[in-house]
Amino acid sequence: MTTPIIELMHRHGSVRHYTDEPVSDELIKTIVAAAQRASTSSNLQMYSVVVTREAEARRQLYHLCGEQKHILQAPVFLTWCADFSRLERVCRMQGYTLEAGYMENLLLATVDVALAMQNAALAAESLGLGMCYIGAIRNNPREVIRLLGLPRLTFPICGMTLGWPARSPRQRPRLPLEAVLHWERYNPDDEAALRAYDQTMAATGIYKGRQVGGTSAPEQTYGWLEHSARRVSKPLRTHLRQALQEAGFEAR
Repeated sequence: MTTPIIELMHRHGSVRHYTDEPVSDELIKTIVAAAQRASTSSNLQMYSVVVTREAEARRQLYHLCGEQKHILQAPVFLTWCADFSRLERVCRMQGYTLEAGYMENLLLATVDVALAMQNAALAAESLGLGMCYIGAIRNNPREVIRLLGLPRLTFPICGMTLGWPARSPRQRPRLPLEAVLHWERYNPDDEAALRAYDQTMAATGIYKGRQVGGTSAPEQTYGWLEHSARRVSKPLRTHLRQALQEAGFEAR
């Protein structure tokens, strides 16, 4: 069973090579307007997006986001932000005091951002554009906040490069459906599916040259299992709690 939308979704791949053709204001507005149609908790719409096209600002974002070359290549960079500053203004207008410093509010805003971003991605791809999410926007959130002039209670959640693809993106296989789809109750018995996926990912060559445990033993395959376990077994962005608190997100 399929539809044109489902087929478009299945063609998705992160684009890391762009032409220098500009993206018009009208296209950006169309994409963000489509993003706004995503579901949002209580219609609070707890997000904002900052468009960066100026070359020097994109160069600074490039350095702040791990020096990923497609940030320089893409003519547009979108920073998707959790935004309670707008609701703080709404509260002042109505004579209330905003209570933003709770974990639930941060989660609500983050989910709102994610839903809107994915709508934007789908809209962009339907127009022939390509995109790539940039989680590294959280590497240096304080500097990003200063660069973009983000007010208190606004925090950069994820970046997105946007432009016209210079080549077709490389698709990465996804986990087998049985590893993520659970009927009625969660089933943790997925080792066979995970090991099969590990071999599938290794066969793509995406991990070529990487070694398990620093060895080059031929019987040891560096695949998705090693890559993922290594990724989540070390601390990552330990500065985020303090940066969020400084931005007004106490996360009580």
